[in-house]
Amino acid sequence: MTRRAVVAALSAVTLLLLGCSAGARTGDGPAPASTTAATTTNAIELLKSGTEFIDRTSFRSDVDIASQVTTLAHTDNVNKRADSTLSAFGRVTEIRMIDDQVFMKTELDLPGVGHEWMRLDSARVPSDFAVSFAPGSNDPGGSARLINAIVSARADGPHITGTIDLTRVGAGNGINLRPGPDGFPDGARSNAFSATLDADGRLVSFSIPATNGMPNATLRYSDFGTPVDVARPQGAVPAPDALYPQLGLSG
Repeated sequence: MTRRAVVAALSAVTLLLLGCSAGARTGDGPAPASTTAATTTNAIELLKSGTEFIDRTSFRSDVDIASQVTTLAHTDNVNKRADSTLSAFGRVTEIRMIDDQVFMKTELDLPGVGHEWMRLDSARVPSDFAVSFAPGSNDPGGSARLINAIVSARADGPHITGTIDLTRVGAGNGINLRPGPDGFPDGARSNAFSATLDADGRLVSFSIPATNGMPNATLRYSDFGTPVDVARPQGAVPAPDALYPQLGLSG
């Protein structure tokens, strides 16, 4: 399956969606399983610790999938302010969140939905659309899904490399890689990845190269502690009933 086939499987509705050193060894044989497991566990713990900022300070996140799907978001979960701009194949969707209010405007031609600012009913938003300030659902970069899909990893200072099972990343904010008509390529279960931590141990980049028939994808975090000011759109109308079934990956 080609990279184009995988990217094409990201439907327009899906795109509304808006994460140490090893013990020394000698010889040419493989590392003992216990050593490899310990190295991976340590690297994963570093990555998890590197995302604790999500619940503690404001930040910017950038997601890029094959230069065809991009998301730029500014998030302040502490003060409940967030905005995001999603560009997919030349169409833009904007989302603003203030306290418990969610506003959206999209250039996508969704049946029964206009192009003006809409005010969403949070109770009707499907769970896989994941627009929330609640812990576990408040990272537009979706770092937790990436970290949980890691198969093996090792850390070399602030740099972490290894393999990730892209079939396990699942649905949610950030990087979404959907299978094509013939499913995922075989190599998707052990795709390479690399990540970088900053001087304060925060995750600042997570990259998946274009290999095994999968497109390249990157997630970056920056602007830690920068104030996030979000204005309520003037004239926002209640979102029509037709919108909600078209949100998320089940749309």
